[in-house]
Amino acid sequence: MVGIGGSADPGSQSDRALRAVLTAAEGRGAQVRVFPAATLDFPSYRSGAPLPAAAGDYLEAVRTADAVVIASPGYHGTLSGLVKNALDYLEELRTDTRPYLDGRAVGLIAVALGHQAAIGTLSTLRQVTHALRGWPTPFGLAVNSSQVHIDGDGRARTAPDGLDDPATAGGVELLAGQLVDFATRWTRDPSGGGSAPGRGAEPDADELG
Repeated sequence: MVGIGGSADPGSQSDRALRAVLTAAEGRGAQVRVFPAATLDFPSYRSGAPLPAAAGDYLEAVRTADAVVIASPGYHGTLSGLVKNALDYLEELRTDTRPYLDGRAVGLIAVALGHQAAIGTLSTLRQVTHALRGWPTPFGLAVNSSQVHIDGDGRARTAPDGLDDPATAGGVELLAGQLVDFATRWTRDPSGGGSAPGRGAEPDADELG
């Protein structure tokens, strides 16, 4: 499972939310790798341009992943330019057997100072994921950082009183659970023992009407 995004600001809430979901998935048996915002500061994507070494490493990780988590801060109601540029680089996977995010569970996280911006950003992330042929999990995590603060250890607390926030904590666990469940049940393994929805084996000729 590969985590992408967050914000380049040290200790950003979107980065902490991303890591909290990955930690929860790891607790369910997933092998995880994170590409925080600081590692995604690639040049603006141009088709055919030489790939930076860091971008090549990132693309190879996504190529081999069974699930992906994308987290973005909400900037004026949409995802950050840095995260969008990293997703634009997935155009390099267009000729793969699994192009773009095809056949992968994709968990989405949006963090913003307000419900409207968080929900708007989450909705845009869903649209981008669909365009990349990914399978967004039914649940997406939208965090209003004016009311919820995620500690460095991934613990969600209400602001400003610092009480545990069971709603956000439950959302982290729910998202991680859906990602691991999808990847376990549906993602095609190297032996061909499973398949993602819509990617099953071709029927035998005598089964066709």
